[in-house]
Amino acid sequence: MITLTEKAAKHVDAQFARRGKGVALRLGVRTSGCSGLAYKLEFADEVQPEDTRFESHGVTVIVDPKSLPYLDGMELDFAREGLNEGFRFNNPNVKAECGCGESFNV
Repeated sequence: MITLTEKAAKHVDAQFARRGKGVALRLGVRTSGCSGLAYKLEFADEVQPEDTRFESHGVTVIVDPKSLPYLDGMELDFAREGLNEGFRFNNPNVKAECGCGESFNV
């Protein structure tokens, strides 16, 4: 299961409104960085048959089958701190992260 906090869901809804289209937030992982994996986020205009769907605060989140084991149980948050803002990944599967915060391993 993947969930969004209310703040994250509001941010995603605002981005869909700004784009004028979109059916879901696609979450995934890719090979990258010094720790091995990095998150990827995309606004999806279509859902693939193999995608797993989750609903959280009115937002549909989709994940491909290869990424799901690395993301299962994750909560996606959105935070603003001063002039900085962005998504925060609260992932219980992460065993270590690199110093720059760009990649992780499980």
